[in-house]
Amino acid sequence: MLEGKLRMPRPVIFIHGLNSSNKGKKSIYFKERFPHMIIPHFTGSFDERMQKLYEILSQYSDIIIIGSSYGGLMATVYAMENESKVSSLILLAPALNILYLIDYPIRSLSTPTRIYHGINDMVIPIAEIRDISKKIFPNLSFFEVDDDHYLYNIFYKIEWDKLLNN
Repeated sequence: MLEGKLRMPRPVIFIHGLNSSNKGKKSIYFKERFPHMIIPHFTGSFDERMQKLYEILSQYSDIIIIGSSYGGLMATVYAMENESKVSSLILLAPALNILYLIDYPIRSLSTPTRIYHGINDMVIPIAEIRDISKKIFPNLSFFEVDDDHYLYNIFYKIEWDKLLNN
């Protein structure tokens, strides 16, 4: 008989951006370093992408969600509707500025959230995201970094091992 429980890795999912895929630079980095990570490919409308996300995550709880750009928007909406299943959010230049344009209820999230956003982001304005995120995430760490929208200067310097293996 086994003493205690065998600890399985916490479920971690990476959600890529609107014009990216699960074959982009960030996805490849995660696949190589975290083979247990869920890295699906999303296409279609926001609703179609969300439906696929719900299906993928239906069997999990205690989930760490990493969302990049449009994937950050998806991660946020998922957490708003399933907060008890999400242990933390890590958002990379999230497209929260379009949160008010989609037909999903917006509410505050107590989920621990880290946002990395480039001060030179010309795609998603950092000031807008800073303001929106302060309203949505009371448990927020917001990192304004010297980078652009893609965050390639700092992405590889983030302490992913610590963030994903706690």
